[in-house]
Amino acid sequence: MNVIIEKGPSVIKVFITALIVVGLAAGIRVWFLQALGSELIWLTFYPAVIAAALYAGVYAGVLATALACLMVVGWWPQFADVPALETNVETQFDLLEMALFVILGGVLSYVIGALRSTRETLKQVQLDGASSVERELFVRSIIDASPSMIGYWGKDLRCLYANPAYQEWFDKEPNDIVGIAFQDLVDEELFSMNEPYIRQVLSGEPQRFERTLSKIDGSEGHIIGHYIPDFDSDGSVKGFSILANEVTVLKETQERLKLAACVFENTLDGVLITDTDGIILSVNPAFTEITGYSAEDAVGQTPRILQSNRHDQDFYVAMWDEITTNNRWSGEIWNRRKDGDLYLERMTISMVRDLEGEPVRYVSVFNDITALRRKDEHLKHLAFHDALTDLPNRTLLMDRVNQKLIDSDRKPCNLALMFLDLDGFKAVNDRFGHNVGDELLKEVAKRLLALVRESDTVARVGGDEFMFILNNPQGKAEIEYVANRIINSINEPIDVYGESLHIGASIGIAMFPTDGDNAVDLINNADIAMYGAKHLGKNNISFFAPSYGVIKPPGKN
Repeated sequence: MNVIIEKGPSVIKVFITALIVVGLAAGIRVWFLQALGSELIWLTFYPAVIAAALYAGVYAGVLATALACLMVVGWWPQFADVPALETNVETQFDLLEMALFVILGGVLSYVIGALRSTRETLKQVQLDGASSVERELFVRSIIDASPSMIGYWGKDLRCLYANPAYQEWFDKEPNDIVGIAFQDLVDEELFSMNEPYIRQVLSGEPQRFERTLSKIDGSEGHIIGHYIPDFDSDGSVKGFSILANEVTVLKETQERLKLAACVFENTLDGVLITDTDGIILSVNPAFTEITGYSAEDAVGQTPRILQSNRHDQDFYVAMWDEITTNNRWSGEIWNRRKDGDLYLERMTISMVRDLEGEPVRYVSVFNDITALRRKDEHLKHLAFHDALTDLPNRTLLMDRVNQKLIDSDRKPCNLALMFLDLDGFKAVNDRFGHNVGDELLKEVAKRLLALVRESDTVARVGGDEFMFILNNPQGKAEIEYVANRIINSINEPIDVYGESLHIGASIGIAMFPTDGDNAVDLINNADIAMYGAKHLGKNNISFFAPSYGVIKPPGKN
């Protein structure tokens, strides 16, 4: 019965169809076939049952059969002069006719419904077949248009399908490839390379590999091949699909990226890459070698970790104006290494834009030119002066002391060498950082310069160490007076970046010729005297005495 159970006609359609055809049959019988009386009355309703089943299905035919019986038994006497069922001895025969009508009506409804359902099923099968063909043609068109080689090979290694992309590599039409053996399509060397993968895919394992193949135009191309097993219903492998994607452009891009990475890693120039917010994204080994900051130190920070404070705000404003306008800035800039040393670098900063022209990266390439610049006149000055305070350094100090000692051979003179060490500077530097410490040293240098005469020299010889050459002092009293002025000046509060800082100074003094007749001895003895002053406490002055030679220098504060 499943054949005739339909989704089609609704209950209302079935009922209305059965009612109409039965009513129409009864009307024909009553108004046009009255002359027949009760003869062959059931024959009138057989067409109605058949029509209902044909139009609305098996249920409509069964319902028409039932309605016909009700019409003959209940409603017929109302419309016909002769009753459908006689009350004489023929009644049993009439009942038999009605029973036969019911049986035949049901059988006819079933048969017609079955035929109707079969017809619709065949129609649907035809439609499904057409759709399947359309889908196959659609999929085939996609595969044929694919730039990748797509094929299918049976377990006997004969081609069952190949798309047009094979022609670019093997100079054969797809129809010429179908039926050909795998080993006849490729040369012996390529087959031997692929054979292990073929064995694996025929054992049921998907394969992936890379190959370099020659095209028919003589060029070489890189492919990524996939062998995909095709399993039969019993689980055995009946063949395998081949998908080979050309990745020549990607391979070439990969090689270029490898080359760029090699250059990035091995160039002697430092390279620093930031995002548009100035956050460091990447640095190369040369960056670490030049600055002392490792990649772990730098990534996530900003280039301000290198700032030397040698340039004012206007310098950086002009730099970024040029980058924004010309996408690039090139020039020289002073920066600071991780250990605090200043260095001069030649730098180029380039803006990298995306396809829409928006900035996405900044790339800075630089090299340390400090050593080269020393050959120039400007760095000749720096070679003899402290880069931070611009005071003479130890080299220039030694030169001037030696020069005065040479002059003393022609014209006798006195000379006092004062060695000054700041008290409390390390605590300031540790608490507030290098920037504050540098500004503090600059201010100390200014105060010291304000206290010396033109013929005198003040120099910075170390982190927080300064030296004076006091030319021709009028005895120890004058020397001590100048030293006290220095201590009092340094003891005054120093304002740096809104902080009021307090430091002191210890001063050791060596005199020529009594404490030494050359620059080295004078400086060493002044240094020893300075440690003697520190033994006395902060803010003290000490003249060198031979007994200081046994004093061990205390730790600086």
